[in-house]
Amino acid sequence: MNRSFFFDTALLPSGWRRDVHVLVRDGVIESVCAQGAALPGEERAALVVPGLSNVHSHAFQRAMAGLTERRGPQGTDDFWSWRELMYRFLARLDADELEVIAAYAYADMLEAGFTSVGEFHYLHRTPQGALYANPAELALRHLAAADATGIGLTLLPVFYESSDFGGAAAKPAQRRFLTDLDAYADIVERVRSAMGARLGRSVGIAPHSLRAVGPEHLAALLRAYPVGVIHIHAAEQLKEVNDCIAWSGRRPVEWLLENAALDARWCLVHATHLTATESAALAHSGAVVGLCPITEANLGDGTFPAPAFMAAAGRWGVGTDSNIQLDAAGELRQLEYSQRLSSHTRNALNTAVQPSTGRFLFESALAGGAQALGQRVGLIAPGYRADLLLLDERHPDLAGRSGDAVLDTWIFAGGRALIREVIAAGQTVVEQQRHRARDRIERAYRDVVARLTHGSGP
Repeated sequence: MNRSFFFDTALLPSGWRRDVHVLVRDGVIESVCAQGAALPGEERAALVVPGLSNVHSHAFQRAMAGLTERRGPQGTDDFWSWRELMYRFLARLDADELEVIAAYAYADMLEAGFTSVGEFHYLHRTPQGALYANPAELALRHLAAADATGIGLTLLPVFYESSDFGGAAAKPAQRRFLTDLDAYADIVERVRSAMGARLGRSVGIAPHSLRAVGPEHLAALLRAYPVGVIHIHAAEQLKEVNDCIAWSGRRPVEWLLENAALDARWCLVHATHLTATESAALAHSGAVVGLCPITEANLGDGTFPAPAFMAAAGRWGVGTDSNIQLDAAGELRQLEYSQRLSSHTRNALNTAVQPSTGRFLFESALAGGAQALGQRVGLIAPGYRADLLLLDERHPDLAGRSGDAVLDTWIFAGGRALIREVIAAGQTVVEQQRHRARDRIERAYRDVVARLTHGSGP
C-alpha cells in the first residue's frame, strides 16, 4: 500500500521543517521533501513527530496494574515482595489469556505513542511446568498480538536457568521460565521462522540476568548468536548488586563489562545502580541502557545516574516494563523528574547545544530505542519504517506553541491526550485517540481479567 502525505510541520533528522512531503511505499518511507505546496491527493496533517520505541515490556503484567498497591503482611514492601505477587499471578495464565492481555497492552502502547516494542518474553511453559507441544507457543502469542494491533515487535525470548547467583536451583514459582540451551535454541528458531523477513518484526536474545544465567551458559549463548540484539536485566536493585559482589567480587555491570564484551548489540535494562566508573565504561562500550522510569518508581528501584551517563555520551531508550501505566511522554517526564528530585534542580537533562529538555529527551530516546530494538525506526527519513505520531494542533495545550515548545508541552503537560492519530508501518492504527480494534480488544480483555482476578489482588 502506498500513501502520500503533506505535513505542515514535521520533526525531521535536520530539525523542524515546514511543508513536508512524505511518500510511503509498503510501510517504508521512500522519500521526504521539505518544500512546495500540498499536491492533489496528498493526505494532510498539521504536526507530526516520529513514533517512539518501547525497549522493554512484559506484556502480561499489564493485567496486574493496580493490584499490588497495598501494604503487605510484613509491613514493608519492595521489589522482592512484589515479585512474589507477580509469580502468583502468572501461574494462572493460559496461552489464550496471554494473547488477549498482550493485544490490550500493545493497543494501549500505540495510543500512548509507542509504535514498536521489545517484548522481553520469559514465560515458556504451561502452568504445570511442561513445555508446550510447540515450545514457542507463548512467544508466538505475542507475535499474534502484535500482528492484530500493528505495533512493531522485537521479540526477545528469555533464557532462564537458576534463581540466584552461583546457579541456585530455580524455585517452584519459576518453573514456567526454565529452558536448557537446546530447548531455548528451538524456541528462538521457531520464532525466527514464524517472523520471516516481515517489516517491523525482528528477534533478539535475552539472558534474563546474572542471577538467572550462569557464566558458562551466558558465554554459550553469545557464541551461538553472534549477530542481533542482546537484552539483559542488570543492577536494578541494591540487593542484586550486593549479592553479585558476594558471588563474584564484582558489581553486575562491572562483571558484564569485564566478561561479556559489551558493545552496541547490548541493552542493559535498568542499570539503576552504577558507579561513576561503570557509567563511563558503559557509555564507552556503545551499549544502550533500557530505562523504565515509571516502573522503576513504582517498584522503588532507585534513581538512575543520568547526568553522568549522558555526559559521557551514553545511549539510552525507554521502556514500560511492568506496564503499570502506558504513556510514552510519561516515561520521559518521569526520567527527568527523578533527576530533578535527586539533584534539587530543574531541567536536568539537556545540553548547551540542545537546551530544550523535551527535545533532548525525545531524540535521545528515539536513537537509543532504535538501536536497542535493532530496527530502522525513529526517524522520518527514507528507508525507515513509516511510524508517525500526528499531534493534535487544535488541543488547547498546544495553543501558540511551535518547534521545541511542542515537545516540551507534550512531554511535561499534555501527555497522551495530545496524540490524535498514530501511523505504524504506513497504516493508520489509531484515530481520534482510539486504536482501530479497541472495542474488540477491550471486550476480550475485560473477560480475561475478570476470570483471573475474581475481584481480588493477584
